[in-house]
Amino acid sequence: MSARPNTSSSAASTTTATTVSAGSEDPACGAPLPVLGRDVTVPLVTGGEVTYAALDYAASAPALQRVWDDVAAYAPYYGSVHRGAGYLSQLSTDLFENSRRTVAEFLGCRADDQVVFTRSTTDSLNLLAAALPAGCQVFVFETEHHASLLPWRDARVTYLNAPRTPAEAVATLERALAERDPDAPALVCVTGASNVTGELWPVRELTAAAHAHGARIVLDAAQLVPHHAVDIAELGVDWIAFSGHKLYAPFGSGVLAGRADWLQDAEPYLAGGGASRKVARRADGGVDVDWHATAARHEAGSPNVIGVYAIASACQALTEAGFDALAAREQRLVAEVRAGLAAVPEVQVLSLFGDDAPRVGVLSFVVEGWNSSHFAAALSAEYGIGVRDGLFCAHPLVRTLLGSDPQDPGECGAPEAEPGERSLNAIRVSFGAGTPDEHVERFVRAVRELVSDGARWNYRTEEGRCVPDRDGAAA
Repeated sequence: MSARPNTSSSAASTTTATTVSAGSEDPACGAPLPVLGRDVTVPLVTGGEVTYAALDYAASAPALQRVWDDVAAYAPYYGSVHRGAGYLSQLSTDLFENSRRTVAEFLGCRADDQVVFTRSTTDSLNLLAAALPAGCQVFVFETEHHASLLPWRDARVTYLNAPRTPAEAVATLERALAERDPDAPALVCVTGASNVTGELWPVRELTAAAHAHGARIVLDAAQLVPHHAVDIAELGVDWIAFSGHKLYAPFGSGVLAGRADWLQDAEPYLAGGGASRKVARRADGGVDVDWHATAARHEAGSPNVIGVYAIASACQALTEAGFDALAAREQRLVAEVRAGLAAVPEVQVLSLFGDDAPRVGVLSFVVEGWNSSHFAAALSAEYGIGVRDGLFCAHPLVRTLLGSDPQDPGECGAPEAEPGERSLNAIRVSFGAGTPDEHVERFVRAVRELVSDGARWNYRTEEGRCVPDRDGAAA
């Protein structure tokens, strides 16, 4: 049986899964961190098999092998937290709460910040939306992912136009905030790195602008935390939200971290066990509830202990690997992809802030003469490369970048154009700490060959997706 998990706050890891092979996992040596699926092979329509090149990290990054090993070592000790006096329950409770401390340390949380565990970035931002004070005004750029664009249904929302420079982003926000009701609470929601272009946003400057006008700010860091060290106190943001499945952990867990007051004053996000500190019947037959003031207030029900532990393990693994080395290696891959795409005249890389804007390992592009879904399908079927096509759950932004009318057709994941026809979608390639050099090299070569020689197979649209045709090879 596996050794007992280490539940100390300084090490979100198990005693059986922390050994690092010399050089093999060190990004400073130019090698990727080991991830699940790195040896998976997939069939090609043209015959044979190839190691799968997972280049869709912006949707879901593969879990780090370290994270998976940690979870596997904990699994025999699985127990419900905050619920029992037995050894496994107590051990799981310690692991759960120490994971919270590990995440707080990873994010540079302030002493009075709370770390609330959720299901995802989307869940985190919906939780915050449910906790907004009455009359709150929300300011959000149209460039946001739907997770941060749409949750504010019960607030007065001002949608800001897409800026074309970081300075314009700050100026646009300042103008909007200057016109707001100064007596009403206000919240700004902004991304740290775009899930479409990968471009870094001027978070510190936007935070300063928000605070200067009496507003608070929440950072959607889903695409930022896997690529850069993020420090809440240093950035000055009020809250930060991200998902475990972007951070090399399995699906189903997320984080909302930051100021406690709005969260403590709000009704629980979910009503139920765990959120309630005391429940008593009244003489009139009703029920009085005393809700927790801690993070537990918004964590009703049995929590996803394995998902939480996986996030903490990923935080620890990335910290130990060193973000400077990880970022340096990733920027080398970014430069290689950008240079490769720039060498193909038919390729247009999408950008808000210009070709030289700093970005993480996320790039979207369109190819002249190609339906984006057709191109992505050919990358998969003929080269074993997994990318994403569509509007990336950021419809207004992609349509702005493509220069199309906001009312033009085109849906995320359901393109209407046939192979060869123009589509209102784009292709996104994304990568990170687990990406081998060969995957990037294969992608650049595949783009060049598809543009110059065309697809080697016939494709058709089936249930909204472009798939290889059963009729076989292209003429």
